[in-house]
Amino acid sequence: MKIRKLIVSQRSTLTHRKPLSNFQLESKQCLSSYTEEPELEGFSQFIDSLKNYEKSGVPKDAGTDSDDGFDLGRMKRLMTRLGNPLSNFKSVHIAGTKGKGSTAAYLSNILRSEGYSVGCYTSPHMLSIRERMSVGKMGKPVSSNALNYLFHSIKRSLNEAIVLENGCLSHFEVLTAVAFALFAQENVDIAIIEAGLGGARDATNVISSSELDASIITAIGEEHLAALGGSLESIAMAKAGIIKHGRPVILGGPFLPHIDRILRDRASSMFSPIVSASDAGARTSIKGIGTFKGRPSQCCDLVIELDHGSQSSIELRDLNLSMLGTHQLQNAVTATCAALCLRNQGWRISNGSIRAGLENTFLPGRSQFLTSKEAEKLGLSGSTVLVDGAHTKDSAKALLETIQTTFPDSRLAIVVAMASDKDHLAFAKEFLSGKQLEAVFLTEADIAGGTSRTTSATALRDCWIQASRELGIEVLHDRMTRYRELFEDNFISSTRDSKHETIVAAQNSLSDSLRFANQILRERTRNELGILVVTGSLHIVSLVLASLNR
Repeated sequence: MKIRKLIVSQRSTLTHRKPLSNFQLESKQCLSSYTEEPELEGFSQFIDSLKNYEKSGVPKDAGTDSDDGFDLGRMKRLMTRLGNPLSNFKSVHIAGTKGKGSTAAYLSNILRSEGYSVGCYTSPHMLSIRERMSVGKMGKPVSSNALNYLFHSIKRSLNEAIVLENGCLSHFEVLTAVAFALFAQENVDIAIIEAGLGGARDATNVISSSELDASIITAIGEEHLAALGGSLESIAMAKAGIIKHGRPVILGGPFLPHIDRILRDRASSMFSPIVSASDAGARTSIKGIGTFKGRPSQCCDLVIELDHGSQSSIELRDLNLSMLGTHQLQNAVTATCAALCLRNQGWRISNGSIRAGLENTFLPGRSQFLTSKEAEKLGLSGSTVLVDGAHTKDSAKALLETIQTTFPDSRLAIVVAMASDKDHLAFAKEFLSGKQLEAVFLTEADIAGGTSRTTSATALRDCWIQASRELGIEVLHDRMTRYRELFEDNFISSTRDSKHETIVAAQNSLSDSLRFANQILRERTRNELGILVVTGSLHIVSLVLASLNR
C-alpha cells in the first residue's frame, strides 16, 4: 500500500440561506431507532418481557456486576436445563473497561482466517440483536431464521427456568444462554465471549476452567464505578474474576502499577500463566495513514516475542489496520498475544492468518468514516462525517488522538448524546481541551430502547458550559442573550460573526442537531477541512447507521 495523507474534498459552502424562526431546522429525514426483523418479533417480545421483570422489582441488569443479588448458581442451573452447551466447545473469555469488542473481533477473525468455525458473543448491538451472536467461518451475525428456530426450540426450557427462579432471570442472562446454545448447535470450534459490565459476577462467567482456553483483560478504567464497587481497584478485582484456575490470562493494558499488581496477584492465586501485551516483548509503531480496501487505514509494524520460541513470536511489517488509533493498535496486539497463546496450546494458527485476521477486521461505530454517499443520504452532503461510540474520558481522548493522527489540520463540529451514568463533565473537558471546536450540539438518543437512561440535551448542555468555565474557555451558548440575538435573524450567515467562539447548544432532535452542526461547520471552515463527529454513545451511532439502512 502506498502511504499518503488522506485528502477529503470539501464542497463549496451553502448557497441557499434563509432565516430560521425559533431556531428550528427543516429536516429531510427523521432519524429513528432500528426495528427488529419481523421474524424475531416473538424473541424480541420475550427479551423485552424480561426487562419488564427487572423494572418491576427484580434487581436491574441481573446477570452482570451491577446486580448485588446476582447468583452464579442461577446461570449454572439454566445451563444444565439447556443441556450444558458450554461442554461442546472451548472458549476465550474477555473482560475490560474498553477494547473488549475490538479485541474479540480481531481474535475471531484471526481464527476464522485459519479456517476455524468461530462463535462470537458481544454487546451491545448496533442495529439488530443478531449482531451479538456471529457463527461460522465467515463471521456473519446469526440469521434471523436460525435465531428464531433456536429460540422456539428452547423456549419451553427458558420459561420453566424463569418459573423455577421466581422470575429472576434477566434479559442478559437469557441472551447469554441463547448464544451458548447457538454455538453448541452450530458445532463451533471455539467461542470468543465478551463479558458484560464486569467479570466475576457476570452471566458470562458461568464458563468453567475446563471449558476455557484463555482469559483476556483488555484495559481498566473508571466506567461503571457505582456498579463495580466505586473505585478503580474494585473494578480491577471485578474484571479479574474471569481468571480461571490453571488457564492462561492475557493482560492487555497498559495498566497503572497498582492495578497491574491486583491482576497479577489474582492470576498467581489461580496458578494462571500470564501473557503481557504491553511489556518490552511487544514493539509497535504507526508508520502512516492511507487507504486499504477502500477504507481509511493505519500502516503499522507489530513485533511480539513472548519467549524465544518461534511459536510465541511474530513479526508483521506494513500491517494495515482499518480501525484507527493507538488504542486499536494495542487491541490488535492483545488479540495477537491471545492467538500466540492459543498456538502454544496446539491450535493451528499461522502468521499469515494472524495478519489476514487483523487486516480484515472492521467494526461499525468505531472511528468509522462515512462515505460521501452515506453522508448525502443523511442530508449532510459535502461533509466528512465520523461516527464513534466514545463515552468516557479515555475514549474521548483516544478519539481526538485518532482524528489528530488522521486529519491533523481539521476542525470539528460534534453532535453528542449520552447515557445518564457517564462522566459528562470529564468527557466535555477532553473535547474542549483538544482540537478547535466550531460547534457542539447536545441532543438525545434512547439508551437501550428507552428514555430512562438518557441524559437530557439541556443537562448535557449545562455540563459543557460548566466544563468551559472550569477550563477558562469562552463559548457562545444558547442560554446567552447574545446567542439569541445573533441567531434570530439568520442562523447560518450569522455564524461567521462568532468565528472564534465554540457554539454550544441543546437540541432535542438528532436530525436537527446534525444539520445545524453541519451548516455551521461548512460556513466556518469554507475551503478548510472540517469533520462532523457523532459520538457519546453507541446508541446515537446506531441511530445514524440505522437510518442508512432504511
